[in-house]
Amino acid sequence: MNTAVTSKDEILKTSRELIRQQGWSALSIRSVAAACGVSVGSIYNYFDSKAVLLGATVESVWCEIFHCPEQEAVFQDTQACIIWMYERMNYGCKQYPVFFTLHSLGFLRENKSDGRRRMQQTWQHILSGLCSVLKRDAKVRPDAFTEQFTAEKFADVLFSLILSALLRQDYDPSAVLEIVRRTLY
Repeated sequence: MNTAVTSKDEILKTSRELIRQQGWSALSIRSVAAACGVSVGSIYNYFDSKAVLLGATVESVWCEIFHCPEQEAVFQDTQACIIWMYERMNYGCKQYPVFFTLHSLGFLRENKSDGRRRMQQTWQHILSGLCSVLKRDAKVRPDAFTEQFTAEKFADVLFSLILSALLRQDYDPSAVLEIVRRTLY
């Protein structure tokens, strides 16, 4: 047990561990303070409320799940990127059961604007990254994209399929890879 918390990162790491071990319902200012070995007031020094702590924790979970891969080649090839994304979703589901379905959708339904904003920022970051990969992929046919069918629009379609896979907990990218292959190459 920590005797002192020195950063937001340590608090978020502890929050993620609580979620892994006990689920989302275990996350509270008091439970995080107890797990960190500090007073409740110490947690409030970093997070104004449970909602702010929850939002920051959600963001840190997304960042852990979709942290940059060791192999930079993943961001040069659309198919490799999609395979990596599905592998990371599978990892996220194992580390944080029901995170994608229960909690992420909860932010969309409930009035938790900070959490929703953080989640949408993360989604936008993933979507922008996917678009960049599409534009860098040297295997894409020169005529694959047009004025009406842009890399941005295709990235949006792919991201929608990925979000759908998250909700279904389907981590087999084969259908999406076939769509990419038939559309781009």
